[in-house]
Amino acid sequence: MDVIDWDLLRGAAKVAMSRAYARYSRFPVGAAALTSDGRVITGSNIENASYGLTLCAECSLISALHGAGEIKELTFSEVPRLLAVSVVDREGRPLTPCGRCRQLLYEHGGPELLLETATGIRRLTEYLPDAFGPEYL
Repeated sequence: MDVIDWDLLRGAAKVAMSRAYARYSRFPVGAAALTSDGRVITGSNIENASYGLTLCAECSLISALHGAGEIKELTFSEVPRLLAVSVVDREGRPLTPCGRCRQLLYEHGGPELLLETATGIRRLTEYLPDAFGPEYL
């Protein structure tokens, strides 16, 4: 695997953050990821007046992983995976995903997924040890 361009991912996450719909919290968040099929995808938080229906930026990112690109059916082995993720606040500073989002990222990237955090690049397994995943089903 080539070296990951974290500056590029952080910049893409910051652009995504600028498109956030954070009308209630006023806390826009953006996310960007490098995928196993070579794309850089993005997502932003989308709030809702009921709060419970709010989507975190990472949720939007997962939607982009599966919804973007050429329209064709994929076999399970062709489904792209997340390799590296950067999540940022309005200043472009790295944010660590919440627990719910860590679980989503685990499902679509696995324990070796790389996360940019305020303290450096970490594997997802450091933030979600002994995660529950599809291997338990």
